[in-house]
Amino acid sequence: MTNTDWSRILAYLPPNATESIVSSQFVEPLLDALGFNDLERHPQFKTGDGAKSVDFAARENSDGDIFLSSPNNPYLLVEVKGRAIASGATINLAEDTPHYKKTKHQIQQYLLAPKCKTAQWGIITNANHIQLFRRHEKVVVPATPNLLIKESNINNIISGIKTLLEKPPKALTVCIYNNKGGVGKTTTTINLAATFAKLGKKVLVVDFDPQQKDLTNSLGLQEGIVTLSNCLINPTLSVRKAIQPFQVQYKCGNKVKFDVIPSDSNLDALSHITTSIQKRAARLRDLLKPLVNDYDYILIDCPANWMFFSQSSVYSADVILIPTKHNSLTSLENAAKVIKHFIPQVKNQRGDGGPVALPIFFNGEKITDPQIEAVNTAIYKLIITIKRTKNFDLLPYYWPKYCTGDKNQTIFSIPGYAIVSNSVFYRVPAALKDITAYKYYHKLIEEYFCHG
Repeated sequence: MTNTDWSRILAYLPPNATESIVSSQFVEPLLDALGFNDLERHPQFKTGDGAKSVDFAARENSDGDIFLSSPNNPYLLVEVKGRAIASGATINLAEDTPHYKKTKHQIQQYLLAPKCKTAQWGIITNANHIQLFRRHEKVVVPATPNLLIKESNINNIISGIKTLLEKPPKALTVCIYNNKGGVGKTTTTINLAATFAKLGKKVLVVDFDPQQKDLTNSLGLQEGIVTLSNCLINPTLSVRKAIQPFQVQYKCGNKVKFDVIPSDSNLDALSHITTSIQKRAARLRDLLKPLVNDYDYILIDCPANWMFFSQSSVYSADVILIPTKHNSLTSLENAAKVIKHFIPQVKNQRGDGGPVALPIFFNGEKITDPQIEAVNTAIYKLIITIKRTKNFDLLPYYWPKYCTGDKNQTIFSIPGYAIVSNSVFYRVPAALKDITAYKYYHKLIEEYFCHG
């Protein structure tokens, strides 16, 4: 990277450079700078999704395994666009432009394609803009903002991307949130953790709801000597000391376990003295950062009201999972508020491209066909209203399978099940106590996170 004269490259790159010119004059030097030589990258890599190919795939060679001649198990994918098309029309990859949305969708699809299951990273660029995306099983999230390339920042951009490629985080951090109570956030968090753990994933749960403490109480946990509130205030304390194990052992001897950072009695008081917390809402993210290579999933439960605790939880997350109720218009409207207002607000504060919202799901209610028809009518009106008044497209978040030629209005749903709500009396997650409950949450995981 230090030997590359980026000032010269950018200065001589035509403002109307086509895709082939951007590929040869910018992307190939970029891949060199990221540590992939010409034998460690493959142009027009077939993704296994029909005839679709991504412009470049790359991975390090090992003894006798040269990626150029044996193109399998890619690590990084790069989708290239020109600065202009052959006719001279400009291609704008700035955030929220049509070209950006289309290219972002492309890299997400490529990263999830059959021959790209080992790929952890994706880049989109046209030498004017560049953005890095991270893949965690079925989830693709921004790892950097969509950056405008300049001579003054190109070296820092490449250095930052290279650092991430060389030291990828292990965990996906998920905040289960809706700005509406009674939608089953805590129940979802507990049973997701239990199901992930049963699938062999290493899981940490954070109870950041100081008033209810439902998650901590339902698992029968007590606060320890070192608490989460201690760690928030005292930067010298390690949050690892606040972690407690939760375990269920079956009669056959098998064990399922995950870790928990419980809520504690002093947390609620912090909401009145947030000025004493270093970096305020960003503090929880900093606390959890040393743990991202210890776990596969970090799940955060928080209160509904949009104040310090929920703001901190959303700020800490890679993705936001949003439970709703099909028979509660308020929960659907509040989900829209989270998606179009709260998450962009946090995204602007963080400046790293995240967090992002996952599509909503219906939680814990039986749904009849007439009810489905009624709720879809309400959702349609909500989507249209927000589009007209706020110029914000809720469609991918409410009807993720809806597309041109297939007006699929399917929304994932977890049926109502008494054992799920009653499991609190046994101090055991329903997913570990009942096979039907386990199957429900296993399907939720398969829908949003990974193939179990």
